[in-house]
Amino acid sequence: MNFHILTLFPEMVLQGLGASIIGRASEQGYIRIEAVNIRDYTLDKHGKVDDYTYGGGAGMLMQAQPVYDACTAVQERIAASSGRRARVVYVTPQGQTFCQEMAKELAAEEDLILLCGHYEGIDERVLEEVVTDYVSIGDYVLTGGELPAMVMVDAIARLVPGVLHNSDSAVTETFGDGLLEYPQYSRPEVWRGRKVPEVLLSGDHAKVDEWRRTQSLERTKALRPDLYEAYLKKTLQFPQ
Repeated sequence: MNFHILTLFPEMVLQGLGASIIGRASEQGYIRIEAVNIRDYTLDKHGKVDDYTYGGGAGMLMQAQPVYDACTAVQERIAASSGRRARVVYVTPQGQTFCQEMAKELAAEEDLILLCGHYEGIDERVLEEVVTDYVSIGDYVLTGGELPAMVMVDAIARLVPGVLHNSDSAVTETFGDGLLEYPQYSRPEVWRGRKVPEVLLSGDHAKVDEWRRTQSLERTKALRPDLYEAYLKKTLQFPQ
């Protein structure tokens, strides 16, 4: 899968995604991460990409032309290699809230363009022209779209086949089935007087699975009652 991140700070994106599992997956060719510097596409001789907003107000706004040209250049390269146009995700607090189901949906794409705004955002006219999806990672405001884009790439990439060495990890962890993940333990068996639950030492896989399921349900009910209610409704509608 190919991620094309349109940004004013490509070094920030590449450094942040160049380590750990995502970095290794990129090196091994399971995913490809490209950071496109929007500033490279401005027609201003001083490299300017922003200006004051019409109607007044605080802050500067990213101009339409460099964003449009950067996105068009990427779309043309994608079309030349695959014959398709990619979805363009604009990361913004005004978008639909990002979740695991959305990550699964986007992980099925071959190419994905992530557009990072900055300052007061981006001229509305170019958003109307190029954006297919408006996505938020939460109800708060950051200084730019780079961190949300990196969050999304991390969540999406780990669902791409081959990225995680253990293919079950993406299925059994939190939100994999709509529930929070069960507690997990490692060595030693006793730490500061706290013992690992006996069932996990029993070797009885059926009992372990039952315990984990119960723990997931109890934890979700206690910490995320909204998810628990949604899970119950889904289970009643589509019995397992």
